Amino acid sequence: MKFTLSWLKEHLDTTASLDEITEALTDLGLEVEGVTDPASKLRGFTLAKVVEAVQHPDADRLRVCKVMTDEGEKQIVCGAPNAREGITVVLAKPGDYVPGIDVTLSVGKIRGVESHGMMASERELELSDEHNGIIELPSGEVGDSFVDWLAANRPETVDPIIEIKITPNRPDALGVHGVARDLAARGLGTLKPVKDATVTGSFASPVKVVIAPEVADKAPFFSGRVIRGVKNGPSPDWLQKRLTAIGLRPINTLVDITNLFTFDLNRPLHVFDADKVKGDLTVRGSREGEELLALDGKTYAFAPGTMIIADENGPESIAGIMGGEVSGCSEDTVNVFLESAFWDPIAIATAGRALKINSDARYRFERGVDPAFTQPGLELATRLILDLCGGEASEVVTAGAVPDTTRSYKLEPARVVSLVGMEIPEAEQRATLAALGFRLEGDQAFVPSWRPDVLGSADLVEEVARIASLTRLQGQPLPRPQAGVPLPVLTPLQNREKAARRLAASLGYNECVTYSFIDGAAAELFGGGSDAVRIENPISSEMTHMRPDLLPGLLAAAARNQARGFMDLALFECGPVFSGGEPGDQDLHLSGILVGATAARDPFASRRKVDIYDAKADAEAILQVIGAPAKAQINRKLTAWWHPGRSGNVALGPNTLATFGEIHPKILRHFGIKGTVVAFTVRIAAVPLPKVKTPSRPALVLSDLQAVERDFAFVVEARVEALTLVNAAAGADKALIEKVSVFDQFTGLEGGKKSIAITARLQPKDKTLTDAEIEAVSARIVEKVVKATGGVLRG
Repeated sequence: MKFTLSWLKEHLDTTASLDEITEALTDLGLEVEGVTDPASKLRGFTLAKVVEAVQHPDADRLRVCKVMTDEGEKQIVCGAPNAREGITVVLAKPGDYVPGIDVTLSVGKIRGVESHGMMASERELELSDEHNGIIELPSGEVGDSFVDWLAANRPETVDPIIEIKITPNRPDALGVHGVARDLAARGLGTLKPVKDATVTGSFASPVKVVIAPEVADKAPFFSGRVIRGVKNGPSPDWLQKRLTAIGLRPINTLVDITNLFTFDLNRPLHVFDADKVKGDLTVRGSREGEELLALDGKTYAFAPGTMIIADENGPESIAGIMGGEVSGCSEDTVNVFLESAFWDPIAIATAGRALKINSDARYRFERGVDPAFTQPGLELATRLILDLCGGEASEVVTAGAVPDTTRSYKLEPARVVSLVGMEIPEAEQRATLAALGFRLEGDQAFVPSWRPDVLGSADLVEEVARIASLTRLQGQPLPRPQAGVPLPVLTPLQNREKAARRLAASLGYNECVTYSFIDGAAAELFGGGSDAVRIENPISSEMTHMRPDLLPGLLAAAARNQARGFMDLALFECGPVFSGGEPGDQDLHLSGILVGATAARDPFASRRKVDIYDAKADAEAILQVIGAPAKAQINRKLTAWWHPGRSGNVALGPNTLATFGEIHPKILRHFGIKGTVVAFTVRIAAVPLPKVKTPSRPALVLSDLQAVERDFAFVVEARVEALTLVNAAAGADKALIEKVSVFDQFTGLEGGKKSIAITARLQPKDKTLTDAEIEAVSARIVEKVVKATGGVLRG
């Protein structure tokens, strides 16, 4: 929405500056997107007088002028043909920026003669395209500001243009009068009322109007009149300049008047050439095959039922959107039919989108114009046409009735504090609403017809606060429900989820966020796909089931990345999975996948393929950070999408905490992934909560006695797992044995057996261990391992 400052002042009696107005507009919710102030680039120029002009000694087309300025007499070399003694000119001094030539002046020599500035033309100051000579002013004194002279003699050249952004809920601000109303309510001036201009018709209108029953709800009210004997042509200079300033092209007086009313009073109008209208005008739905050549030069084919204005020949206008070329007004137009109607916003929006037409009329009608101003707008436009084009007006013809928008809401002054947090006296609230056009009767506020957005008492509070300025709000801390340190608001599960996400990211994984819906085939591969988790109304054929696992989304992401040349990947996701359709059939998992190699290629052989131990280490690290017990079992009770020989579960008895290993090759073939994928899934909710719930950590227990380490090597069957051996050794003396770890493994012994070497670290607490005590513990370790594995101590 654009308008000039002088245009605004035709509706607002104000002495406020441009800066005050633009600041207030933004504060009122009519955000200023831009201001074009032509005066800002002309403020440095002053008036001067040529007291002498002689021929340049070395150039036929140049003159050396003595110019009287506010700084005394200056010598200026000028090439303009009208440079002569006695004229008043516009002076640009050294240091001034001349916008038309994009030059900052300095003292220079022209053909050997020194020049101290220049005398400007209109094009050099971007006032017009005139450049045949320098500006000659009919008045003004030496030293006067050129901007002040223009403001007094040619105000349109320095008239600022303001552009504001209108939110969809403020159709009343789509007219300059509505903008002025807001500023007046803020206190920046007095709103000038719209004049009453009722025109009495002198003859019956030869063109009648009818609204067909099928569109009666879309076209509540239609009015118009014939004006005969008009003289159309170019519009007056003031009207052309007003439209040009906001980017509209003047066409002719009749059309320019309708454009003026659209932007001035938010009242779109249309004029038909009455001599080209056959019979009466009917508002109806379009029929199969009908089309219209519109004013934009395009032909539009209508879907059946599109609301149009038609005569006996067919469509003449797209109702509320755009007129037709055939019945449009030209300079030969003598008789016109002036239309002012109110259309249903939804109907206009639907038709405009279907036809893909964006017009100023559609923009306003689909947001909601003032229905009560339909008839007054017709009268005002009639008066202006008669004043500018002459002619004689007929009686007004109407169809339908103006919709009744009367509604009122209770004004509750105390709600301003509870809803907005501002203290505004009741008298000020009532004065604000009255200034905005609300009618107050007791505690009831009747909403004006031009405010379709006010739909409740809370909206009254919003209007009061908006005019008072939300900048008056003072920040206040929220009161605490209880004194002291606030209690934690996150649940233990939420804290675990946050810690798990942060650690996964710190381990080098990139987080993915995928849909909770996957296709049925992928769901079946991961143990899902039942009717209990089927979506009744899926958003696509690839999202028909709730996901039973996070891995399908991660594998699909890996496949997309591989297709684009990214072969080394580390991805994770944390989110819900669904085993059924009941509330308890949802679980929280964190899954990660590794594809390709662990590092980029380098000269130090750092690069190797990822393996299951990478996934196992990352899973154990995440389990540790979310509070899982340090000692757990590894079992192979795996689901079908894990590789049966290269995967395992981290469990506490029957409770599986995490799964790690390689993804089954058939799963990778389904997703089209190249190479091996290792992965892990941590069941966050399965990790038991600590028995002692305290925010503090226990005290660190250190021993000042030296630890003792003993190494053992056992020959066992190839199927024996190293963890079985480690757990057996650690159980030999839980108080004394601090740690057991594997440091070597040798395969290929006789009979297919293997050797596993372990280190047991003994940490005494009370006294230094004797050799006998060490030997006794060592013997128990050997006994426990032999019993658990069936192996023997390697000699």
